Amino acid sequence: MGDNRREGPTKRLSDAEFQAQREKGLCFRCGEKYFARHRCKSKEHKELRMLVVREGGEELEIVEEEFFDAEAEMKQVEVQNVENLNIELSLNSVVGLTNPGTMKVKGRVGEEEVVILIDCGATHNFIAEKLVTKLGLTLQETPNYGVILGSGTAVKGKGVCRDVEVQLEGWKVKDSFLPLQLGGVDMILGMQWLHSLGVTEVDWKKLMLTFHYQGRKVVIKGDPSLTKTRVSLKNLMKSWGADDQGFLVECRTIECGLLEEHEQDRGQGREDEEAMATLLKQFASVFEWPTALPPQRSIDHHIYLKSGTNPVNVRPYRYAHHQKEEMERLVDEMLSSGIIRPSKSPYTSPVLLVRKKDGHWRFCVDYRALNNVTIPNKFPIPVIEELFDELKGASVFSKIDLKVGYHQIRMCPEDIEKTAFRTHEGHYEFLVMPFGLTNAPSTFQALMNQVFKPYLRRFVLVFFDDILVYSQGINEHIQHLEVVLGLLKEKELYANLEKCSFAKPRISYLGHFISEQGIEAVPEKIRAVSEWPTPTNVREVRGFLGLTGYYRRFVKDYGAIAAPLTQLLKKGAYKWDAETETAFDKLKKVMMTLPVLAMPDFNLPFEIESDASGFGVGVVLTQCRKPVAYFSKTLSMRDRARPVYERELIVVVLAVQRWRPYLLGRKFTVKTDQRSLKFLLEQCVVQPQYQRWVAKLLGYSFEVTYQPGLENKAADALSRISPAVQLNQITAPTLIDVDIIKEETR
Repeated sequence: MGDNRREGPTKRLSDAEFQAQREKGLCFRCGEKYFARHRCKSKEHKELRMLVVREGGEELEIVEEEFFDAEAEMKQVEVQNVENLNIELSLNSVVGLTNPGTMKVKGRVGEEEVVILIDCGATHNFIAEKLVTKLGLTLQETPNYGVILGSGTAVKGKGVCRDVEVQLEGWKVKDSFLPLQLGGVDMILGMQWLHSLGVTEVDWKKLMLTFHYQGRKVVIKGDPSLTKTRVSLKNLMKSWGADDQGFLVECRTIECGLLEEHEQDRGQGREDEEAMATLLKQFASVFEWPTALPPQRSIDHHIYLKSGTNPVNVRPYRYAHHQKEEMERLVDEMLSSGIIRPSKSPYTSPVLLVRKKDGHWRFCVDYRALNNVTIPNKFPIPVIEELFDELKGASVFSKIDLKVGYHQIRMCPEDIEKTAFRTHEGHYEFLVMPFGLTNAPSTFQALMNQVFKPYLRRFVLVFFDDILVYSQGINEHIQHLEVVLGLLKEKELYANLEKCSFAKPRISYLGHFISEQGIEAVPEKIRAVSEWPTPTNVREVRGFLGLTGYYRRFVKDYGAIAAPLTQLLKKGAYKWDAETETAFDKLKKVMMTLPVLAMPDFNLPFEIESDASGFGVGVVLTQCRKPVAYFSKTLSMRDRARPVYERELIVVVLAVQRWRPYLLGRKFTVKTDQRSLKFLLEQCVVQPQYQRWVAKLLGYSFEVTYQPGLENKAADALSRISPAVQLNQITAPTLIDVDIIKEETR
């Protein structure tokens, strides 16, 4: 399935019009005043595309279109000066797939039998280019014109076939047709023809088109047998937009009676499931929301300041009216739960309000100024690779995620005043450890180590709020889980059941997959290189060599391996053949293996080299200039319109979130070619779009340094990978009634 959105018809601007719009600060699409979060007033055009592959091998696409612009469709359309027309073609016509309500009929052009699609989603009539050639039809020359396809992309067309006679059942059509490459049909009768019929009545269920001509009722019946068609990969790819994502879903008919046997084969039978359910029910209180403050413990959070430091006092940011109302509501909730109280502290930090994906708001305090004068806590952070050394022989795994982890630790009484924050209507301070303090990860890890000390590296691993329980068998695992859940209950620590996984043979933990077979690195670590598309021109070859050449000192015989690709850079020498393909594949392979891709050394500092181009972002995690992991991402159309500063800020946020296990609790460096980001830590965050991204960096200790673009070739190359469709595989088995899907998308 894919999802593609486009806002209204594409409007082409001349260079002069483009410059005028830019100078006036107007949107290039709708002409309204443009601002950072501008959305065109025209309603979005959304398409749900579903390709259903049945057991018999038949393929059927269901396309549901919303917000259909009927007024635009019904206006008079004629093929006169085609260069001045807005010509559009629906997705059905482009890829040769059909909706159950799409009407296909058989007809004849001369002696040739043809398949014709009657499509109200097409503004004009179209004829397949191959049919024009086959029948030797006269093609009248016209200037080039653009055709907007159902995927939102545009293709060039040229020429028109006039007065083409098409014989349908009981009706003859004589009209003009535009030649175009079509899939699955020979001709398309669009609104150009439908409008000429006057009042029409269509029964899509019965596939009947009815109209009257000179007092005679004319009925054209669609052929149901033509609504089922196979689709070639070439035609399917025409429907993809540059930033679309697709999913492969395999549906199989299974016998439900086999499920129990299948579970027993995995070693987890009904008795084990019942035992696990009983255990979770016994410790149900561990998964509830806390109703009181956490207890005072030997490990509470301290904030030790550098000598001679004055109380930190940062003025509040300005907030929109709706944000003030939401802030008041969130403050009232925290007051009611007891985690904050009114304050008279000389300290104060500003609040950041960030909208979450679900539409709710996240309350954050910007403690950057306080963190700058805090003495760092050097508590040892676990080394991921050393943790995994303890898993040998384990075959059953559970992962427990603690709920609002930091709020489960109290602040030391003498340091409560330092957590104070100010809103537009009050001054408050935290009684629990808030998110965003520089030493919070160390305090949390110290508490976890103390709680689970007798069982660490025996059957428990802890990395901040991620707890892993591992065992050699299911019975032993249930006993181990009972111990862990018992400790959580005793110490009044609460877990988030929705993010927990229990008794799994394979589990994702800290960016790795863990199973009885061993440890697997998550493919995202090298995906940016492993999925680098085959270059199609000199520019793309130069981009790939820019990345690989940056690390050539780690690749033996780099010059010899890359020689066939280097030859392509010469003027007029571009020719992709078997030799260049071999060199391309070999270079990708060496870039993903040791010693090029280094294992992280947690005794050395990490560096992030980032870059954002016009349509993508690229990041490399390095140590001593050796790459540890790569990451690249194509930006959405909205993100591409953001200012350069904000795009560079997004790169840093994405990198920090992706490599959290490497960076949390350690100081690292971000290298960027944007000088403005160098002063990120000192800047006052005012605009809401910046607050959103900066809030995601709170709690990390890092500095931003300027690195000229010429020294940042690896990240620059990753950010300039040509946009490509992402195809994702859904591997989770799910029982679903296919009839329900068909009914929902009817």
